[in-house]
Amino acid sequence: MRALFLLPLLTVTACASLSGSRDHTFSCSYDTVWDATVETIKDYSITSENKSNGTIETAWIEMEGKRRPYGLFGREGFGNRERARLTITVKNDNNLSSVNVLETRQRWHARGGVTQQSTKWWPVEPSEEVMEEITDKLNTQIKEKGCRVHP
Repeated sequence: MRALFLLPLLTVTACASLSGSRDHTFSCSYDTVWDATVETIKDYSITSENKSNGTIETAWIEMEGKRRPYGLFGREGFGNRERARLTITVKNDNNLSSVNVLETRQRWHARGGVTQQSTKWWPVEPSEEVMEEITDKLNTQIKEKGCRVHP
């Protein structure tokens, strides 16, 4: 009975965690796309890199965030601290390679009550600026390697 209750919740959570990801497709070999992807994120601290699985994860980076009030009255939490990390997946299908870039972004603040759960990192939308920057760099890297970018 509990499994039936949790299944819809897990499905909604899984879909929500993938919002904000971007897919890119290229006419290029897997190795070339992998190398271009690694070059694109060389300025990030990589915590996990597995070429055989096609996955790369970066460390959390903390930064000053945008003003993001919450609640009906537009309350502020504890400052403007945000953190973000990237999860990238590279796949190969015949002579087409695809790259999925997902930025996970969170904000530190309080939400109601005085419990331990009220003050923590809360998910927020990914940064469009960061996603555009990654996309532009990746497309440039791919073109420099003589590959074609698919729309």
